[in-house]
Amino acid sequence: MHAQTVERWGIFELEMHSPHTGNPFVDVRLQAEFRQKNRVVEVDGFYDGDGIYRLRFAPDSEGEWAFVTQSNVSELDHRTGSFLCTTPSADNHGPVRVAHTYHFAYADGTPYRPIGTTCYAWIHQENELEQQTLETLRQSPFNKLRMCVFPKHYTYNANEPELYPFEHAGTGLQDWDFNRFNPRFFQHLERRVSDLGQIGIEADIILFHPYDRWGFSTMSAPDNDRYLRYIVARLAAYRNVWWSLANEYDLMKHLEEADWDRFFQIIQMHDPTQHLRSIHNFAWLEAHDWHSFYDHGKPWVTHCSIQHAHVDLAHLWRNQYGKPVVVDEVCYEGDLPNGWGNITAEEMVRRCWEGTVHGAYVGHSETYLAPDDVIWWSKGGALRGGSPARIAFLRAILEEGPTDGLNPVGEFTNTHITGAGKTGEYYLTYFGVRQPAEITLVVRGGQYYHVDIIDTWNMTVDSLPEPVTNGISVHLPGRPYLAVRLRRTSGNDQPLS
Repeated sequence: MHAQTVERWGIFELEMHSPHTGNPFVDVRLQAEFRQKNRVVEVDGFYDGDGIYRLRFAPDSEGEWAFVTQSNVSELDHRTGSFLCTTPSADNHGPVRVAHTYHFAYADGTPYRPIGTTCYAWIHQENELEQQTLETLRQSPFNKLRMCVFPKHYTYNANEPELYPFEHAGTGLQDWDFNRFNPRFFQHLERRVSDLGQIGIEADIILFHPYDRWGFSTMSAPDNDRYLRYIVARLAAYRNVWWSLANEYDLMKHLEEADWDRFFQIIQMHDPTQHLRSIHNFAWLEAHDWHSFYDHGKPWVTHCSIQHAHVDLAHLWRNQYGKPVVVDEVCYEGDLPNGWGNITAEEMVRRCWEGTVHGAYVGHSETYLAPDDVIWWSKGGALRGGSPARIAFLRAILEEGPTDGLNPVGEFTNTHITGAGKTGEYYLTYFGVRQPAEITLVVRGGQYYHVDIIDTWNMTVDSLPEPVTNGISVHLPGRPYLAVRLRRTSGNDQPLS
């Protein structure tokens, strides 16, 4: 009988106690080897305050696992034990992985289609507001949330957080001891990551950003590296974690590309779960100029995280990098004075659909002015816009589509508008602001298809009564924001006469 059982992709945690002198964050080394038959996984431990050290491990295969610790502190060294990894619960599909080159799936093979939103500083607010954000997310269509580790200094972000990631070394806002982490801060971060996981949301954790008044964005190289190893040790066992190296990394001018390469490699080396890894740009210049992007083709980058308003370029990024494309920021629905924060709900939805039919996944956020500066994009709270309901409708359409995702398939109507799908089986095209009253199908292969006319704004699906094939004309309502979906028949249906 094992003293502990842990479900597959759950968290095994070993808590150990040791008196400490000096600085346990720097002076103490703690690792463990987790072994199953001839397989060994190395895991880093961390100091959690009050003389407590922890090791966390997410087993990815069922059966018995044994472990042994290594430390330069005798009380922590050569501690041994074992546990039994059991079948995962029904809602546990494991961490998200890249699947079919350009798409995603959970570790058990269940398809995952990222429908994301952004709340940069939501974990730096008072508890009541954080709870409201969680309840809003619970009722939303979103299954991924971009969020910062460090607090944010920017317009509409003037409040001081209750907790900081490091211990104070003085009284000023930039007086920190970067050699000493604040365990209470990271415990709070972990609770919120766990809260998101319980409602089925991936935590896309932004590790660095430039919007700073505390000095966290200008730490030294050793401090940056130590911070990365610490947060990976704490969070890598949570299955709903993604690593985003930075929000708008190219605004952190003191860091070179070699620094970002090193950061990626530290995470890759120290994360036994091998969570998804990306980095997010600021500059994109003209519509067809993305030379300022970090090179997403590097082997430690798992997928593209891109800021760009021209989502119709997604197929080019797919071709260039050979990886999934997530356009995490395309401007925000709202009414801020800033140009990035005042597109309409209609335009937000249009960009989501446009990116979809070009083979990408498009992220949302919302920036409506509020007297208390509680704006979703930064602090969370409540959603007020018109796009989330329509994004939920898009998510439902995607979940009815091919299980291995939508890929660009070129033109299949006479409108010279590209579409996505699975050749010979499924096609989806979107007309955006165009409002054709009639289209002609130019599908190949002599197959017959059921035709659905989708109103993406009014969230309706009207199906033609009979299947169609190549050369058939289809009448449309002649209004904007329509999509057309073709699904191949079983072969027994008769075409239109």
